[in-house]
This record gives sequence, C-alpha cells and structure tokens, in this order.
Amino acid sequence: MNRDTIKRLRRIEGQVRGIAGMLEDERYCIDVLHQLTAVKAALRKVESQVLKDHAATCVEEALAGKDARAGREKFDELIELFEKQSR
Repeated sequence: MNRDTIKRLRRIEGQVRGIAGMLEDERYCIDVLHQLTAVKAALRKVESQVLKDHAATCVEEALAGKDARAGREKFDELIELFEKQSR
C-alpha cells in the first residue's frame, strides 16, 4: 500500500474524530456538514488511488499472465465494483 494513501487515511481518521467532537460540542450543523463533505471527498480520492493501484498491479498482471481465467476474474471484479458504486 502506498505511504501517501496511508497518510491520507490517517488524516481522514483525524477529521472524523474532529467531527465527532463537533457533534459532542453541539456545533452549528452547517459547519459539521461542511466537514462531512470534506471527509467524503477525501475518501473518494483514496478510493480512486486504491483503484488505480489495483488496476496497475493486480489486474494488469492477471491480464498479462498465461491464465486467461484469472485475468477475466480480475476484470469481472472491477465491473462488479463499478456496478455497486453506481447504485
């Protein structure tokens, strides 16, 4: 796993703890919602990076290998993931 991705996840973890604190302190709802929006955007960036890494390693290796079935399985996993995300 990429060090930058781990650092980004740790930062997100801190943001989530901060949001919990905001709720405990009964902060203004719009401020909390802004922070939630920022966390969702940060998670989308992490998700995108993990997907790119997966495609560049696991999927690429499986497709380049001699086992066509393994390549097809990796490809199908990606399709299934995209289908879940679009629901």
